[in-house]
Amino acid sequence: MNKSLKTILLVLLVILGLGGLGVWYAASSINPAKLTQLISSSVKDATGRELKIAGPVTLRIFPSLAITAEHVSLSNASWASKPEMLIVKHVEVDIKLLPLLSKEVEFNAINLNGVDAYLQTNKAGDGNWDFTPAVTGNTSSASLPASNESTSSSDQSNFIKMRNLVITDARLSYQDFGSWVKRISIPQLSLNGSGDETAIAAQAQYENYQLGLKGKTTSIRQILNDWNVNPIKVNVDLAATLNGKTMNINGDIDKKPQTLPSFNLSLSSKSFEMGSLAGSAALTSPGGAKAPVDSLTKSHGRFLFSEEALPLGELPIANGKLTLNIDELSIPGHVPMTGVKGHFVFEGSKININDLHFGLGKGSADVQASVAQFQSANPEIAIKGLARGFTLEQLMDAVDSNTKVKGGDTEIAFNLRSTGTSMHQLAGKANGAVQLSVGKGSIDSRFIDRGGDLLITIVNSINPMRKKSDQTILECAVVYLPVSNGQIALNDSIGVVTDRLDIVLSGSVDLKTEALNIKIDPREKSGLTTGVNLAGLVKLQGTLLNPKAGVNKEGVVNSAVSIGLGFLTGGATILAENARSIATKNANQPCKAALHPWSDIYPGTN
Repeated sequence: MNKSLKTILLVLLVILGLGGLGVWYAASSINPAKLTQLISSSVKDATGRELKIAGPVTLRIFPSLAITAEHVSLSNASWASKPEMLIVKHVEVDIKLLPLLSKEVEFNAINLNGVDAYLQTNKAGDGNWDFTPAVTGNTSSASLPASNESTSSSDQSNFIKMRNLVITDARLSYQDFGSWVKRISIPQLSLNGSGDETAIAAQAQYENYQLGLKGKTTSIRQILNDWNVNPIKVNVDLAATLNGKTMNINGDIDKKPQTLPSFNLSLSSKSFEMGSLAGSAALTSPGGAKAPVDSLTKSHGRFLFSEEALPLGELPIANGKLTLNIDELSIPGHVPMTGVKGHFVFEGSKININDLHFGLGKGSADVQASVAQFQSANPEIAIKGLARGFTLEQLMDAVDSNTKVKGGDTEIAFNLRSTGTSMHQLAGKANGAVQLSVGKGSIDSRFIDRGGDLLITIVNSINPMRKKSDQTILECAVVYLPVSNGQIALNDSIGVVTDRLDIVLSGSVDLKTEALNIKIDPREKSGLTTGVNLAGLVKLQGTLLNPKAGVNKEGVVNSAVSIGLGFLTGGATILAENARSIATKNANQPCKAALHPWSDIYPGTN
């Protein structure tokens, strides 16, 4: 070996040896108590919160800076309900050495075990995870542009640069102001960086739902480094699971500095079930106990359509397209949807649902909808659709398999638009129309008996002979509901024909007050009458939330006149009434009279 080369190698070995001794000396000379104070003060300066480390702290400097701490906690916002926002039983942090020379912190790995996180919002909508210092009132408007620019760069510099993250045995508690606490347990969450990709694996449980996420994305480290600073394209290839059913999420997200992200994502699945996660969350009280089901399922407000504000403000302001392709989508209590395909197009504060198509029973449905200005005080909502080819039996079996409803080919069309922030406002300002048509079928009497006292009272008054038969044969039923500024005018636009009766409903429904004023006009198929139409004396009144069977004063007067004339004419008037009833029955068929062209409601329909 060349003598000069030997000399160079010897010098390098000496340097490395001295470096190793220096590292050993530095590691052994660091006081863990002072290190704890340094870490706590640094966190205090960056977040304004107190970081407490109650357990031992250990340090390793070579080949990277590794810190291990036990029983770590981060204090909460001053207004929060708990003193700590975050409690971690065991923390391991591995930091790259070279970036420290440039005063940058890059993590090789962060491992957290035994995590309890308590997240909540206050009345103003602020989250306790927001460490941004409050803006003082002395800040002038002239300084805002410069402040915004500095904030962007400051936020970027505060991003955590890391390659790997592992969280085990974690519990997350979240509470919006004035709502129940939502609790999620996370047995495992891992982000493992390799090259320009990050592998993601996560498991979670929320109430009775087992959640999972697995797949790859563009490197999380690269995303955090470039987001809002440099143009970046994020590739997404993930598989989300809900109770064992998988949904594939594929596509990309484009982000340019100071602009909204633009995405093109697709959701695909062979079979997926949409459980009511929100409804399940409502069953959890702040103390963790189950809230009474009756208190949640029964309305305690003034109206059937709730006055509670819809969470429209939580819809994302974004640009992009979301494509659905799901072979079977199940929703508890509803007929499963098959072949679900459609596009959700996001255009800032407007979301369009275009060409949503799905199978329903043996039929199919097409829906289009839009939500605009959802961040304003007057969001605009429009929806129209057409469903046909399925049966009433299929719908009722999905709700209750014991209903004993048979047949009933069904078709429904709707075209509605409105503005408002609650279901009550939307109903009270609605415009458009809804039409439902049901063909021949049979309804078991027990189905009517389970409908409650009101339904039984009305049905018995319409058909006193109902109890002599265990089923009602339905020939047809048509419901046409035209809506103008929340007012539904029923001009003989509800018609029902059974094996014994022709029934027509007329009157009005005021969706602003939900007041009912509906007259029921039944006629026997035979056309024979005694001159007294007992059902004509009954009308539906009250409200949608509390409907009642009332007295039709007009029917009382007409019946009294018919009876009086019958006595005076020796029955001739009753015979004339019979003849008029038969002629009316032959001239007017309730279903045909009520049915409107489908194209009037859903344009383009035959």
